[in-house]
Amino acid sequence: MATQHQHRGAEPPDSRQRTPGDKELHRNDKLLNGCVPLSHQVAGHMYGKDKVGILQHPDGTVLKQLQPPPRGPRELDFYNMVFSSDCTDSKLRDLRTFLPKYFGTWSPPGSADDLYLKLEDVTRKFNKPCIMDVKIGQKSYDPYASAEKIQQQVSKYPLMEEIGFLVLGMRVYHVDSDSYETENQHYGRSLSKETVKEGISKFFSNGCCLRKDAVSACLLKVKHILNWFEHQETLNFYASSLLFVYDGSCRQIKTNLVDGNRLEKVFSKELFTGVAVPECNNNIHLLGPLSIEKGEEHEEKKLSRVYAFHKKTYPKRPHSQAFLEGETVEQDRAWKSHNSSAPEHLNGNLLSKLENVFCHVSSESKENSQVDVRMIDFAHVFPCNEKDAGYIYGLKNLIVVLQSILNE
Repeated sequence: MATQHQHRGAEPPDSRQRTPGDKELHRNDKLLNGCVPLSHQVAGHMYGKDKVGILQHPDGTVLKQLQPPPRGPRELDFYNMVFSSDCTDSKLRDLRTFLPKYFGTWSPPGSADDLYLKLEDVTRKFNKPCIMDVKIGQKSYDPYASAEKIQQQVSKYPLMEEIGFLVLGMRVYHVDSDSYETENQHYGRSLSKETVKEGISKFFSNGCCLRKDAVSACLLKVKHILNWFEHQETLNFYASSLLFVYDGSCRQIKTNLVDGNRLEKVFSKELFTGVAVPECNNNIHLLGPLSIEKGEEHEEKKLSRVYAFHKKTYPKRPHSQAFLEGETVEQDRAWKSHNSSAPEHLNGNLLSKLENVFCHVSSESKENSQVDVRMIDFAHVFPCNEKDAGYIYGLKNLIVVLQSILNE
């Protein structure tokens, strides 16, 4: 039986729905007690290719293998600090909103020292998750990096300091072909100041149209994160990323101009065939919501004391101004009948069935679309006594790009 460490959280319910077995992974699947490589990972260390990697637990959570010291223990201490049941720092409690939920650590059978961070799978609620990993900040190396490390990181993407972010990878669902398109880190590094907007826009393009509803919702979430950074002076984040997720299957949108009004057709894959098409992916849906319970918080504290001086050095701050206005703006979905339009074609498919289905979607409104944006990767987070200027710079530039895409 696997060794479980649950100092900060209760084990989510086991509701594993096994996908068709991959024979070559059968042996590893046994050794890892049913865990398999994360199928929808778009960046970072890949299990089976690198010494460390990310797995999916049978209960639907994600297992991130702890990196060698000092990076691994530093990331572990960060999660322990933020999700501590006795945390009284209001800014750290606010930060939880933007992170994957943390469930302590996990170890495979017979390997108690082989630790994995047990985290929420942010993509699990999506049917066809479109995922993008964007590294944020002007520097992808921390203050303690060697000259060799600095040169290595700068050479990977010389524009990092000027642009403030780097696309590490993406996975986009195309509704027209019912398939995914993927891009890796080389795609992001190929983007220049002139093409970075186009590069980000590709993530929101589903093969038929630009998903401005997803752009708008993601933009609002990034603004919430920026607001947090502008009101905290205790932590600096290096080589950390934002994980963007939206559902690629929720709808396709085709824009028409009717009587001078912008109308966007909304339809699903069922309209092409007249029958429901079963979806199949490796996202494990849980029986109940994941939760973090208080208490049981001592075991991993023994691993390192990187942040031991944090609370002593930097006093607690009163809660600053409230977050930006909530993003729970209701979408206006006024379904209308339109019988007078002539049949239209899209990618060679007759869309006469769609002439009766319209949905008005304002690209200017901030709908609570089915998207998620979370901060990930915290192996290079350090205490400080000033604002994280590099991260803020990157967020502001990313917001400018997203807003520009939305204004198209």
